[in-house]
Amino acid sequence: MKAKGYAIGVDYGTNSCRALLVDVRDGRELAMHVFPYPTGEAGILLDRRDPNVARQNPADYIAGFVTCVASVVHQARKVKGFSPDQVVGIGVDTTGSTPIPVDDKGLPLAMTKKFARHPAAQAWLWKDHTGHAEAAAITEQARKAGVPYLAKCGGTYSSEWFWSKIWHCKKEAPEVFRAAYSWVEACDFIPAYVTGKLNPLTMPRSICAAGHKAMYAEEWGGLPSAKFLASLDPDLAKLRDRLYTKAVPSDQVAGFLIEEIAQQVGLPQGIPVAVGAFDAHHGAVGAGIRPGTLVKIIGTSTCDMLVAPSGTRQKDIPGICGLVPGSIVPEMTGLEAGQSAVGDIFLWFANYLQPAGQSGNDAIATLFRDAAKQQPGAAGLVALDWNNGNRTILVDPLLSGVLVGQTLHTTAAEIFRALVEATAFGARTIIQRFEEYGVPVKEVVNCGGIAEKSPFLMQVYADVCNRPMRISRSGQTCALGAAIFGAVAGGAWRTTAAAQRAMTGVKDVVYRPIAANVRVYGELYAIYRDLHDAFGRTGRQPPLEDVMKRLIAIRTRARQS
Repeated sequence: MKAKGYAIGVDYGTNSCRALLVDVRDGRELAMHVFPYPTGEAGILLDRRDPNVARQNPADYIAGFVTCVASVVHQARKVKGFSPDQVVGIGVDTTGSTPIPVDDKGLPLAMTKKFARHPAAQAWLWKDHTGHAEAAAITEQARKAGVPYLAKCGGTYSSEWFWSKIWHCKKEAPEVFRAAYSWVEACDFIPAYVTGKLNPLTMPRSICAAGHKAMYAEEWGGLPSAKFLASLDPDLAKLRDRLYTKAVPSDQVAGFLIEEIAQQVGLPQGIPVAVGAFDAHHGAVGAGIRPGTLVKIIGTSTCDMLVAPSGTRQKDIPGICGLVPGSIVPEMTGLEAGQSAVGDIFLWFANYLQPAGQSGNDAIATLFRDAAKQQPGAAGLVALDWNNGNRTILVDPLLSGVLVGQTLHTTAAEIFRALVEATAFGARTIIQRFEEYGVPVKEVVNCGGIAEKSPFLMQVYADVCNRPMRISRSGQTCALGAAIFGAVAGGAWRTTAAAQRAMTGVKDVVYRPIAANVRVYGELYAIYRDLHDAFGRTGRQPPLEDVMKRLIAIRTRARQS
């Protein structure tokens, strides 16, 4: 099969969305456009009274689609040989779990006059943790009832996920819950909107969203039973009948671009639009994920993605964010883990604690440069990377950051390096959990601006994890992954794996572990794990009375070498 034509991937991130137009033959990128969400602070609706609140205006998603797609089509018209009728398909990914309350026609309540300004009627962004009590109750009830619903999502339900947010909405804003006929994930809503398939009872639903966040699995008949949901709240059981019974992977067609949207973006109507999924999962596809290769999407948070061949018996893994057939590559089982804050930690330090008079990206660049001048262990510091709670492996939003070892001589750059190292220690903890349950991690392919811009961070990750670190060839791997699914949905490639082989790759640079650094980080990681297990709920309570002295000993050796 000789692929030809072009595909568009639309990637919805935390603060902005972007569209990427690529050649389906080789993944060559012809055009890209970024649209910052205009509503809220950096696109997020916050509540100063509650730091757990994070919502978004779903109207921004539609404006972003139209603006970004129209822009890349306009840009590509300048490329010799391109014409809009050669676009074979469109793919979409979003953050998640980001559920939206909708009416019986599938329109978000936030896009109606009555609820336009109601915070609970907006999209509940992935990083909204207001449902932490509900998540804990779901976990407890599932264990008490002996049902298997948590087996495929690490054994603990998260406040970042579908049911905990909806249940919290009922308690926080019962008027919104009553008005909502159904709830749809952002990754389902956008393809449905642009294809006119908004009926919440029939719109195609993503297996990625359903399996990783909504306790969906075909082996127990789809979503959790009405009996179980009723044991939480009878109204959740009633809602189940207004959701879905079947979820499908992203190589399937969600619908075809309707005339109204097509005219706005400069494309012919009728172009296939693929079923949506979450950004990190599409990013893994765009980075060329395969068995043994962990793809790490590094942004405000991280998602760590692995795949296992279909047909293999994979053990359930406690503390991860899901083990779902078809959620990443349709022909394989997708495994997800991640960290609740990485880039957000760096930005927090730069904006609030860095004393050099800079802020934002300028301060981060300076801190990366100064931190890179230090030797591993020389500061005598260890931090925990829990400033936004812990996603994996503890699944606990009620944890916070820790810094141990500071003195009156500790500098901002030394603390910043400790924070970078803490995120690397968190990454190592995830890798070790996967390998403990029989999933090998031979190499890591990293994606995102932080990975591309900071050789220092990549070297720290290589040394801490003791594995080579590579960088995805595309700077827009999530959008590229979405475009790959657009190409498959449009018939340019028969399988996702075939499209990946043609359209993805890695950069030439490889960050390899430095033996001396690996040894020092082995000692520091042992301290990190003691702190991790002492402050987290692990059942292990290591003694901490010697932690500071161990750090001083490491610091002394590092400064004398």
